[in-house]
Amino acid sequence: MMRPILCKKIILLFMAVSVVLCLFFPFIAKAEETATIKNIKLANTRDDLLVYFDVKQAFTEKMNQAILNGIPASFSFYITLYKTDTPWFDKKIADIQIKSSLKYNSLKKEFSVLRPWKNEKASVTPSFKTAKSLMTEIDNLKILPLNQLVKGDKYQIKIKAKLDKVTLPLSLHTVFFFVSFWDFETNWYLINFTY
Repeated sequence: MMRPILCKKIILLFMAVSVVLCLFFPFIAKAEETATIKNIKLANTRDDLLVYFDVKQAFTEKMNQAILNGIPASFSFYITLYKTDTPWFDKKIADIQIKSSLKYNSLKKEFSVLRPWKNEKASVTPSFKTAKSLMTEIDNLKILPLNQLVKGDKYQIKIKAKLDKVTLPLSLHTVFFFVSFWDFETNWYLINFTY
């Protein structure tokens, strides 16, 4: 039979470990849910350099809830191309910022995704999953004409995604206080290549 003092120490140790895990588990879980850029591919047409990529884990449960309550979401994507084999500093040769926006119409029960960089009208779908895919998949994005690249030279493309801040009327700030917790910004993702 265990001594009462030893039992109390074991119980206290167990409680302390439980408290520490409860305090730090949300941060560990949040770190695993960080938005990332995946499937980066460079391609070209006869005339232009193109980029393709996806943003994974961009939508949290709070974001889903906010969107379904009618709060629009906008993602900004930053793509920069550098020439890297210059004598002193890398030379920026392209700097692109594009935006995609998502809005839910609760009366029609449909999502509208606007991607002006595609030069097309808004895509409308009843599927939230499809709308999220349209928001996070970048395809056929023209970076620059191929005649601005030099054969054999080295280049680096940097890509980053960010959820734009939502501006609400003052009266809604208290109702939708959780909006401040649903923003994200990815790290910069780099691809080095030789043309």
